[in-house]
Amino acid sequence: MAGAINKIINLAGNMGWRYLSFRAGYELRRRCGLLKLKFPAAPPFKQYITLEEWKKQPAIFFFKNNESLTFPRDPQPELKEIFSNIKDGKLLLFNSILTDLGKDYDWVTNPDTGFHYDKKKHWTEIEDYSKEAGDIKYVWEKSRFSFLYDIIRYDYHFNHDCAEFVFGEITSWIKSNPVNCGPNYRCSQEMSLRVLNWTFALHYYRKSAFLTEEVFGQIQYAIYWHLDHVYKNINFSRIAVRNNHAITEALTLYLAGIFYPSLPGAVLWKSQGKKWFEEEIAYQVYEDGTFLQFSMNYHRVVVQLLTWGIVLAEKNGEKFNDTVYARARLSVYFLRTCMVDENGWLPNYGANDGSLFFKLSNNHFRDYRPQLEALASVLGFDTGLNVSFEDRHWYGLTNDRKEKWNPLAGIHSFTKGGYFIIREDDTLTFIKCGSYKDRPSHADNLHLDVWYKGENILLDAGSYKYNTDDETMRYFSGTQSHNTVMLDDKDQMLKGGRFIWYYWTRCAGVGLREEGDEFVFEGRVMAFNYVKDGIEHKRTIIKKKDAAVWVVKDELTNAPDGMKMKQLWHVPLSVIGRVTMTAKNIKGKELLPKVQEGWYSSLYGQRVITQELVFSDENNIMETIIEVDEMSYKEEVMQGLKEAVESMQQVNEGKLEPKPAKDLLDEL
Repeated sequence: MAGAINKIINLAGNMGWRYLSFRAGYELRRRCGLLKLKFPAAPPFKQYITLEEWKKQPAIFFFKNNESLTFPRDPQPELKEIFSNIKDGKLLLFNSILTDLGKDYDWVTNPDTGFHYDKKKHWTEIEDYSKEAGDIKYVWEKSRFSFLYDIIRYDYHFNHDCAEFVFGEITSWIKSNPVNCGPNYRCSQEMSLRVLNWTFALHYYRKSAFLTEEVFGQIQYAIYWHLDHVYKNINFSRIAVRNNHAITEALTLYLAGIFYPSLPGAVLWKSQGKKWFEEEIAYQVYEDGTFLQFSMNYHRVVVQLLTWGIVLAEKNGEKFNDTVYARARLSVYFLRTCMVDENGWLPNYGANDGSLFFKLSNNHFRDYRPQLEALASVLGFDTGLNVSFEDRHWYGLTNDRKEKWNPLAGIHSFTKGGYFIIREDDTLTFIKCGSYKDRPSHADNLHLDVWYKGENILLDAGSYKYNTDDETMRYFSGTQSHNTVMLDDKDQMLKGGRFIWYYWTRCAGVGLREEGDEFVFEGRVMAFNYVKDGIEHKRTIIKKKDAAVWVVKDELTNAPDGMKMKQLWHVPLSVIGRVTMTAKNIKGKELLPKVQEGWYSSLYGQRVITQELVFSDENNIMETIIEVDEMSYKEEVMQGLKEAVESMQQVNEGKLEPKPAKDLLDEL
């Protein structure tokens, strides 16, 4: 009993009594049926606005219709294959897992478990997670309709009319999901995304013969009830969740007021949505451009929402307050600073559910360049990437940016979010050290992420799945999957249910500086406080300038007797033999690592084995030298060049079919 009370007190101290009281009241209203009364199930059909009335509205979208787009068509085979898969009922879930849902998918069956939700059950009676149903995100994924961008892009680049197919998918969903019933009405953010993605399709196919009065009638009916739901339930996102969900929902309400002004309540949605969007951006994006979810991918989600919001507001003669523009610019600065220039990837840091709401190019999911270029273009500057992407064309953005900005080599400190980056030509060193005023995602303070020549050689394991067994969830969100230290098998914080951590770690001092031919990081965090008060982890990292060498010294003070510090390193199998680690304790004795299997999840729902090295010592002080064998890298590159030359010679001799230039470049 005392332990439970302590957890409640700790949670209240972390999250605030407003959060606790709202969650308790909300859950009470849900369980006793009061919440259900606010959201009528399957209300009778009503025509709120006709197709002709909608077409005559003065609101300006990114483009007038498909015929108004004039950027160069680029019919790539990859896009054709993606479209072919979608037509055959195969969808790339979470930008990761190609899944055969079938051509007649019912929209409510979990393809991961086969569980079939009751689409007549009110959404308040459906749980986000149960062992029988599995991860509800597998049901939500297609229903957010982000796959429409692949279809629309195929339509444009191959000049092939897909309107009938698109409206068939939308009306199929509407018929299969009665208003406020079933799993797809469980999350207001998912509903908001459907509205935005349907709106994109409506404008692209604005002049299509397949956009009939009957089809539009079904869509406007569903959109109205989506927005009614989002508006009535937004306090859950703004108080209980307070993350990218709240930003998405607020922006959707604002944009709905612009593009569907005749719907009942649209005036209120628009004014409140704009106000809430400005408030959430000011609160959630910190003064240094970092983001309260401590997640690279969720920060990119906000980048895309900012792009939509700013472009569409300005096209319709409006603007957000100055804070929105400032935080948007700072967001680009931060994410660009964390980016590996070779491929546009960032550290696999923080929670990552595979979200890329508006995929408007063929780039890999982990490549952030298209989205950062688009937002930078909106704000009038260039990120120094010397390459351009398709996204900006869909937003109607020009390429005449006058200001150029790119992160300089050297040290970069983002103290509000607790990130410290060292950038060099061949290396990127990323360190996490901070305190939390908002809910932490992973127990990963003083994590070290290292990239060498575009390759992630010291990994953050990622997220894998949000709804899986407790042991797997604890591994990926816990300390063991990060390059930091544990106390025996203890996480830095005490794990609660799903997304909850107790006893948040706290930064006790941090600094990053240059000293001669070295970069020096020093950070201290108070951690493991649920084990014992006053435990401190101090980490010093010395990075040799222009050399692939890192010296890491860890010290754990005030730990209970008999408990050992464990220093963890996660190395991809591809670099074994090219990265060496030498560890010594305070007495100069070399420590041998325990080598075991770890996990790495670059994309949601997928995981691969990595090598996990664990050094431990009873003195709780050790120094580890990490070095990259540059000769091995050079030999690998030379071998690749040799094989490429041999392949070209065989082509010239007629022994091999020539490969496309892109494939040859990828190999090189």
